[in-house]
Amino acid sequence: MEKLVIGIDVGGTRIRAALARSAGGGVLRTASAGAGNPRSVPPEVLASRLAACVAPLAEAAEAPGTGRIAAVVAGVAGAEPRNPDDAGTRVAHAALRTALRQGGVRPVPLQIRGDTEIAFAAGPDAPSEGVVAIAGTGACAARIRDRRQTATIDGHGWLLGDEGSGFWIARQALRAALRSLDGRGPATALAGLLTAATGGGEPGERGAGATAVRAAADPVVRIALVDAGFAGAPVEIARLCPVVVRAAAAGDTVAGAILDEAADHLAETVAVLAPAPGEPLVTTGALLAPAGPLLPRFTARMRPYDVTPAPVPDGLAGAVALARTML
Repeated sequence: MEKLVIGIDVGGTRIRAALARSAGGGVLRTASAGAGNPRSVPPEVLASRLAACVAPLAEAAEAPGTGRIAAVVAGVAGAEPRNPDDAGTRVAHAALRTALRQGGVRPVPLQIRGDTEIAFAAGPDAPSEGVVAIAGTGACAARIRDRRQTATIDGHGWLLGDEGSGFWIARQALRAALRSLDGRGPATALAGLLTAATGGGEPGERGAGATAVRAAADPVVRIALVDAGFAGAPVEIARLCPVVVRAAAAGDTVAGAILDEAADHLAETVAVLAPAPGEPLVTTGALLAPAGPLLPRFTARMRPYDVTPAPVPDGLAGAVALARTML
């Protein structure tokens, strides 16, 4: 009977899982669920979401002539497998064991890996050494040696770090909009666009087409923006990032400056890892994936180091690749 593997990308925004043959080739079945960072998702919710991914894969593996699941690798945002006492890793491991048991998968070799490790392994030809940069809701960079993370920069979370991330961009935009309304900062279309995006009104009604003085006198605008910054979880605030990208594309200089600064932060994070000329640099996350809005800016900032980003959609292919190495 042919051996099969499961690879899982457990991210801060969503979980993706894939069933594949151990010998290579395409994916047989995929599944997805909601956010899975074990530091922000309750253990029972994480187990439930992982179970929702594992169940259809286990069902597909049981189809006549398919094979049997022989190894599982999950790359988990918010886990630090190098630390045996890491709470995120323990929670993720227990939740995945529960999900596999509920899915009827017999005990098999299982590894919890860092999200940086599966993201890097998703690069061209599944490289084993180099640098990876992730910028989505959060942001970090890491050096990989022999398929293992050996150094990490940033990834400190929305309160203490994640500079250049989607959350960071959205927060900077909200701050710039409020400063504009107060008269402490330059005028920006972000005031009206973010107000509309947070349910405070349409851009044509408030903010973008009004003077700063008029907008500042309207408490609905200010309250909508302040509420957006305090009422939502970091992942919800990060969803305002596309508003900033659209404003920059339309020529708003304040929005463009925020994206420039975000790219500066990400480049600085990678630079600390001293990338060698020509070595692999894999990027992923919504901001640095293929067609990611920060990818052109980031690529330009990497040229002095003589490295070229290789963007990948996510770490799912890397999780599958690492699972195959276990057999």
